Amino acid sequence: MVIRRSFWRAASSLLVFFFLLRWSAVGAQKLGASPWQTLSGDAPVVIANGGFSGLFPGSSLDAFSFALIASSTDTISWCDVRLTKDSIAVCLPNLKLDNCTDIASIYPQGKKDYPVNGALTQGWFSVDYTMKDLEKVTLTQGIFSRTFRFDFNSYPILSVEQVQKQVDGSPLWLNVQNDIFYSQHNLSMRSYILSLSKSVIVNYISSPEVGFLRSIVAGFQKSKTKLVFRFLGEDITEPSTNQTYGTLLKNLTFIKTFATGILVPKHYIWPVTADLYLESQATSIVSDAHKEGLEIYAGDFVNDIVIPYNYSYDPLAECISFIDNGEFSVDGFLTDFPVTPSEAIGCFSHLNKSSLDHGKPVILSHNGASGDYPDCTDLAYSKAVTDGADIIDCPVQVTQDGVLICMSSINLMDYTNAAQSIFRSRISNIPELQSTPGIFTFNLTLEEIQKNLKPSISNPNPDVDFKIVRNPRYKTAGNFMTLSDFLSFAKDKALSGILINIENAAFLIEKVGISVIDDVISALNDTGYTKPSALEVTIQSSDSSVLVKMKQQTKYRLMYRIDDTIQDAAASSIADIKKFADSVAVNKESIYPDTSYFIVNETNLINSLQKAGLQVFVYVLRNEFPSQPVDFFTDPYVEINTYVQGASVDGIITDYPASARAYKRNSCRNLGNNMPNYMKPVQVGGLKQLMIAPAQPPVLSPMPILEDSDVVEPPLPSVSPVNPSTPTPPNQGNASAPANQPSNSSILSPVSSMMIISVLVIIGSLLFF
Repeated sequence: MVIRRSFWRAASSLLVFFFLLRWSAVGAQKLGASPWQTLSGDAPVVIANGGFSGLFPGSSLDAFSFALIASSTDTISWCDVRLTKDSIAVCLPNLKLDNCTDIASIYPQGKKDYPVNGALTQGWFSVDYTMKDLEKVTLTQGIFSRTFRFDFNSYPILSVEQVQKQVDGSPLWLNVQNDIFYSQHNLSMRSYILSLSKSVIVNYISSPEVGFLRSIVAGFQKSKTKLVFRFLGEDITEPSTNQTYGTLLKNLTFIKTFATGILVPKHYIWPVTADLYLESQATSIVSDAHKEGLEIYAGDFVNDIVIPYNYSYDPLAECISFIDNGEFSVDGFLTDFPVTPSEAIGCFSHLNKSSLDHGKPVILSHNGASGDYPDCTDLAYSKAVTDGADIIDCPVQVTQDGVLICMSSINLMDYTNAAQSIFRSRISNIPELQSTPGIFTFNLTLEEIQKNLKPSISNPNPDVDFKIVRNPRYKTAGNFMTLSDFLSFAKDKALSGILINIENAAFLIEKVGISVIDDVISALNDTGYTKPSALEVTIQSSDSSVLVKMKQQTKYRLMYRIDDTIQDAAASSIADIKKFADSVAVNKESIYPDTSYFIVNETNLINSLQKAGLQVFVYVLRNEFPSQPVDFFTDPYVEINTYVQGASVDGIITDYPASARAYKRNSCRNLGNNMPNYMKPVQVGGLKQLMIAPAQPPVLSPMPILEDSDVVEPPLPSVSPVNPSTPTPPNQGNASAPANQPSNSSILSPVSSMMIISVLVIIGSLLFF
């Protein structure tokens, strides 16, 4: 235990050291006055629930310390007060200690059954232990979907007085839950709070119990301490009045007799439907509270859960909807991730949302706004433009009748309902394209695709633990677009350019008899993209042979996409790239490699490429929290900011252009030395260094370096006539595969095909029905 405690002290000091190196104590909020619609007219406050409990075990020393380092300088530290057997007040996130500590392994026989507000509750409780007993117990992360690795740091349970010393003059909020429970064990929360207030400045005291707040209100009448009534679920009964919280909400005049503010779950303000969308409008609770002279704080803000789909998995956008909607503003947020509301209040509120610049970082859509609508549909492209993309992209595929169409995959089974359609008998196996069977775009005519198939929204990073899905009401919405449609659509939009992605060009020449490059050039010529006034055109490919030929025949900008994860590129390979490309797209892990969701270091790749005069784009940035390393605090803006400010990328490729545009508009981008801490890039690899060795994630295997042989390819073959397959009418039997299919052995046998079809139908039914 002595060793564990020693590490805890060392780790705490190390945390402050590492992060203060990068984040100096700058207290700048948004410059100038803002028209806040809070009760006081001041900016809303940020309340860190048990400190930065989204990362560290709640109410641990590092959780409290880190919240003050990484968030706004006036962040309020929230402590859930619990009483021990010897009347010592401690900060613990849960009444049941087994939900937030390792007490079950320290005192395995300590489980008890107690009535709590009339419900029999089983667990380990602080009332059965003295503070001396609890010195053997350490805090743990109570939410199992979050990282467990900091549990090994053996954080001790802190008394309220210890927390007050730790926050060192920063505002302190004490939440008193279950006063009646402690009274049943001959412990007086009232006596403790009144005694503490004589020696310690407590800025806020909250409780969901009317009786408790009424019992202390007289003692704080001449104090600056704010008393806040905390609402629980509408149908839960408040124990001292025997009324539901929903009923009490209708009598704010009564609440005003003993409180200066209320704290409510966020759905009290913005109601949510059963299928997790916002109701059409907010309630009147904020204005009702303000009319009574009550401040109103909103709770339950966390970044690592599925929030209403209206927010596109953007937790900052959710915060903004509570403070900058033109009608009201809450007076504060209670959050496990205080960095996000700090950003919202200090840098993203009251912005000019019509401003549009096409400077760095360039925002390049990934299949349109594919986080909100199915890839490459008219809806995805329209939203990408509306959301402020600088460049929208079309990954071209070819149909059986030679029409170029925008689709994110050559395999229709990936992002359409082809596997459940009348074309499921056209499954074929083409090893040159992929290792698994598919129904490929060149198996169907454009008419067959447009009339019979529906798009399917992409759900990246499938994770059974989180069950992440996108915008389910619109998961099959939108229409497919041909390249010609795409080019016509983009011409009069507020864009800086378009990007066309070409893959599998050699295969399509040899096996289908179509030169996608020639057809793309013709389409651009036909729609006027060769004119000086036209939008800038970029051609992207992971095949250097495509870009070499494009450079020979056009003057378009050329982007080389590196599919592999690499740590650097040899000088000779960069020299090869320079011969045919202006820019390079690299994946996120090639810049910030991570292992088990923790960033290891920053590679030298961007520096190598930019020194050679190549622009660098990073792909693919997504808002969903499982897609981000822990170092980014499940906040997409921390990730964007770190790639832009920390790694100095020239552009970002994203499924969510709206978030990238909001980042470009934020008011803190040009503050220089006055940049607040929460808008500085994270200390790369800093979190990993705060863990003891047994808790650290596995060592990352060495990453390769891009060599000449990875870049140089033989020239594309010439197009030779290929007899086209005759399309099979939709209501007839098996269709023939494209002419010159690689080999007969690559086509599935009927038995194998039917087995695969059955599996695909089952999977597809989960997606579409």
